Amino acid sequence: MPKTAVIVGAGPAGLAAAHELLERTDVVPVVLEASELMGGIARTVEYRGNRIDIGGHRFFSKSDRVMEWWLRFLPLQALPEGQARIAYQNRWRTVDGNGAGPDPEREDRVMLLRPRKSRIYHRRKLFDYPISLSPDTLMKLGLLRSARIGFSYLRAAAFPIKPEENLEQFFVNRFGRELYLTFFKDYTEKVWGTPCNEISAAWGAQRVKGLSIAKALAHFAKSALRGVTGRGKRSDIAQKGTETSLIEQFLYPKLGPGQMWDEVAAAVRAKGGRVLTGWRVDGIETAGEHVVAVKARNLTTGASERFAGDWFFSTMPIRELVRALDVPPPPAIAAIAEGLLYRDFVTVGLLLDRLLLTEPDGSPVRDNWIYIQEPDVLVGRLQIFNNWSPWMVADPGKVWVGLEYFCDEGDALWSRSDADLIELAKTELARIRIADPAAVRDGTVLRMPKTYPAYFGSYDRFDELRSWLDRFDNLFLVGRNGMHRYNNQDHSILAAMTAVDNILAGRADKSNLWAVNTEEEYHEEK
Repeated sequence: MPKTAVIVGAGPAGLAAAHELLERTDVVPVVLEASELMGGIARTVEYRGNRIDIGGHRFFSKSDRVMEWWLRFLPLQALPEGQARIAYQNRWRTVDGNGAGPDPEREDRVMLLRPRKSRIYHRRKLFDYPISLSPDTLMKLGLLRSARIGFSYLRAAAFPIKPEENLEQFFVNRFGRELYLTFFKDYTEKVWGTPCNEISAAWGAQRVKGLSIAKALAHFAKSALRGVTGRGKRSDIAQKGTETSLIEQFLYPKLGPGQMWDEVAAAVRAKGGRVLTGWRVDGIETAGEHVVAVKARNLTTGASERFAGDWFFSTMPIRELVRALDVPPPPAIAAIAEGLLYRDFVTVGLLLDRLLLTEPDGSPVRDNWIYIQEPDVLVGRLQIFNNWSPWMVADPGKVWVGLEYFCDEGDALWSRSDADLIELAKTELARIRIADPAAVRDGTVLRMPKTYPAYFGSYDRFDELRSWLDRFDNLFLVGRNGMHRYNNQDHSILAAMTAVDNILAGRADKSNLWAVNTEEEYHEEK
């Protein structure tokens, strides 16, 4: 009888685990997904022909293994002249402009190569992101503020705060207090709903990592030199020596990130795996330190079913996982699990005739997203879906945007009606002079719970909880919520791949799963 792996969640980690098992083992996966969509947080939601990417998902990794894996499902587009040779780490493969690769004008199953551009909107002006301290930035900041930022950074470099315990200290040590107060504090606290001095410095280590003023200046100088020498943009998609916030291009599915996970789910089913939607796991059976089955409820019929297995992968929030176990954890462990917090997310999609923001030449702004660093509005970030892929918007003559609001599930913002949220979005875009409400033609609202695992609450004791859960020998925690770690989708995939590596190797120690996105080569930034 074939062995079985039960996988909770059809996000990047769950689907990657299922596909890896089918490719490399004789284990048959059964994936249980509560929603009807593939991809978890990386899904794509369609509204009247317009597609919403929840959160914005650049397909970029410093892992060759992940980059190659993605392109097995969606091949890279044929590239025009001027991009004739794109090499991945000088060994991966080359793509020429002579018809190799699918043409996105004719085929849907294709990965686009997209330029990366994002900026900060502050004091009704657009600033480069990350802050480059270029002449344009210094002019917009003004001489006095620029001088204060410079002296503040020098002071921080000479006298860093030690020990570095919270996120405020983390930012100040790398950017100086003045730049932190100007560009980091308000936005970060808008995202988390918590003061920076109450958030663990581990969040910075997870998301900002090696980025600093020095690295931003060095990157700016290199970019300027390429322009002077005529070498143009770098041709290495991997850009391994570049902080993620500084990358200049990335891969992106023609129809949004959910297209990738639809492809992976289809491949899993074609290879004999099962991907079941509308099933919510609410019970986990154990025998000693071994998981034997999960119990799930069909959200349509209400019927319950027991899914036995030999291995189990969980991408469900750890708090819910611990609640579902049939063995009561020690009180201290239960308290840590219950104290884990999350930040939730509302996206308001608006279809507009135009934006008031333009490039200096008068053309539409080319940003993928814009960070809204304005204290008089609630919106935190603006995505412009046209600039991710032209095929994200049904009518190319319109602008399709997503206004992102950070909140807590059930709070006043989350609980507003869709009509109120659409009106709020229109009003706020007008207030900060980004769009005229009269230009809005349609709108929709999406709510996504548990988007961001928080680095406060009981997080400072998370290692105790992790150690207790790791004792279940055939249970693997993967994915952003499964590990309560602010991972990108490539880190989630790597964790799933590593878990399958461990099954093949008969390895009981799971420390290598938790090492993903802690080693320097995986460092990324939001």
